[in-house]
Amino acid sequence: MTSVRDALRRAPLVGDVPGLRLLKVGDGWDLVRTSAEIGLLTLAYLRAAGAPIGPVLYDRTNARLYYAITTGTTGHWDDLPVRHLSGNSWLVAPGLENLGAWFGGWCELPDDDTLTDAAILRTALQHPYVTAAAEEAHSDAVH
Repeated sequence: MTSVRDALRRAPLVGDVPGLRLLKVGDGWDLVRTSAEIGLLTLAYLRAAGAPIGPVLYDRTNARLYYAITTGTTGHWDDLPVRHLSGNSWLVAPGLENLGAWFGGWCELPDDDTLTDAAILRTALQHPYVTAAAEEAHSDAVH
């Protein structure tokens, strides 16, 4: 399995944009994408619980967070406000030389191959504070 950090080192640049890399998803790790509002609350929960956290990318422009998890957890996400990305998916991400740019950046990027445990991430996404925020965001969008 290749760590996300190693994948970033080898990933091709995206066009003429300095520091942006194109990562292939599904080669040892998948992604769970959620809104930034839900994702940041989830990240706070994981940190407070002392859970091992793998790479987490904040896409400020599109207001999303991406959590790297072990490949093969499809079907576990259908009832949550997330999207599971696996094989045949690509992610545009800041490279190691550009970790905290204006467009977002890596909230977490371990030096090793740590990934966020899918079951722990699922538990965090179902925490009452997180679900209340999701319901409030949905309610605001409807009105």
